[in-house]
Amino acid sequence: MNSFHPPQRVLMGPGPSDVYPRVLEALGRPTIGHLDPDFVGLMNDIKSLLQYALQTDNALTLPISAPGSAGMEACFANLVESGDEVVICQNGVFGGRMKENVERCGATAIMVQDDWGRAVTPDKLRQALQDNPNATLVAFVHAETSTGARSDAATLCEIAREFDCMTIVDGVTSVGGIELALDKWGIDAFYSGTQKCLSCIPGLSPVSFSERAVARIQGRETPVQSWFLDMKLILGYWGEGQTRAYHHTAPVNSMYALHEALLILREEGLEKAWKRHALHHEALKAGLEAMGMSLVVPVEERLPQLNAVSIPEGVDDASTRSALLQQFGLEIGAGLGALAGKVWRIGLMGCSANRRNVILCLSALESVLSASGASIAKGAALEAASGVFND
Repeated sequence: MNSFHPPQRVLMGPGPSDVYPRVLEALGRPTIGHLDPDFVGLMNDIKSLLQYALQTDNALTLPISAPGSAGMEACFANLVESGDEVVICQNGVFGGRMKENVERCGATAIMVQDDWGRAVTPDKLRQALQDNPNATLVAFVHAETSTGARSDAATLCEIAREFDCMTIVDGVTSVGGIELALDKWGIDAFYSGTQKCLSCIPGLSPVSFSERAVARIQGRETPVQSWFLDMKLILGYWGEGQTRAYHHTAPVNSMYALHEALLILREEGLEKAWKRHALHHEALKAGLEAMGMSLVVPVEERLPQLNAVSIPEGVDDASTRSALLQQFGLEIGAGLGALAGKVWRIGLMGCSANRRNVILCLSALESVLSASGASIAKGAALEAASGVFND
């Protein structure tokens, strides 16, 4: 058995995205202790940079030392107790995972269903809250990675507040790719991931809790069912000041990587990052449509960083993705759940959102689809994409 040397890939699936070279370099810096005074200073900087990325002043903002699924569980385990009623808006895979978390907490999940590939319907949420006056929490996915749909987080949070409900929001694919404003929108608990539009390595989950959420956690009648994810305990390690109580051994080098990725985002600026993702989405869309392909999500509900593309009739999903990987080193994603076998998920996240990747993706798709005999328009995709870039 030899050392593992991974092949060079272009990652344009639903995540992870390509990692910035600066982030990879940061990973290789000398490891220091997780209670070293210099590392404590880095923790403070990471918190400040996360507050910028999430547009929040929440004091309880930090990266959980585990992937986005652990961030999800941290939010639910800390805010949901047995007997609670939680309204969950589901329009894809990850709303279903929210339901599982609620039920494992011994609470009741009240489901508000929308079609996969569509945004959450605000009126459905309002009706559910009217029908369930004992509900205390509302949960939804801002950017649904399984479908490429964006829901109106500001409006959904406003409706929740009308009924005195707190909100838990999944923003795993949101941060750095589209507008996000925790404080302005009134989000109470938020979780994300590092491997999407931040172009960092997988394995960390930024979370943030409002003052109201912290008060709910501190007023719990029962202990949080997860010791590792108990925010009361984590606060002793990630709290204010230089004195930190040992909770767990933080993944030190991964924190170096997150710090570097957040620095890159701040250097670019949030609005410029959002515009960059939007530009490359428009170019990709133009090329796909010129080829004769279509996107699943309506324009006004569409994520620029995650494009759900209908698979042309008669084209085999798995063999096409395999050919893209083997012939071009290009990874795109398969559909999940109700969209399995029906769509490809093409990501334009973080540093993967660039002109070279758009051109590669369109060229590679045209080549593989043409070779398989698919009915597509040849030679039009690159011209259409270039027209967007040169406009």
